[in-house]
Amino acid sequence: MDNKISIGNAGEYFVAGELERRGFTVALPMSNVKDFDILGINRTTQKQCAIQVKTTKNSKKEWMLNRKSEELVSDKIFYVFVNIESEKVPEYHIVPSSIVADRISESHKKWLETPGKNGQQHNDVDIRTFTDETDEFLDNWSCLE
Repeated sequence: MDNKISIGNAGEYFVAGELERRGFTVALPMSNVKDFDILGINRTTQKQCAIQVKTTKNSKKEWMLNRKSEELVSDKIFYVFVNIESEKVPEYHIVPSSIVADRISESHKKWLETPGKNGQQHNDVDIRTFTDETDEFLDNWSCLE
């Protein structure tokens, strides 16, 4: 499964299954939706949430985002960062969108301020990176409740 689309699709289905197992009814839109990959409704509380799924196969707990993620902020939008490193059970890092926006904005700012190779200034790009090396958000499913 080296195709990026296949990896992304696998992550979405893993998250959908985990949400169902945890008492959510989920919907995966049939077409590409701008701000989310999964809609979830908690069957007990009726609380609704929109989930943006980002998946990696890399052992490094790092996921690529873009500039729009700095502005995609709502108390009903969450990111589920999935690591589907081969031969292991998927890992889920669940993070409110406001935290993602703050962290990627700050890390991108630091990256721009840090001299690049040969001391030159980095060019501003659309790519952002979210990391959870310390597993701060690992299995943080409670933030959805």
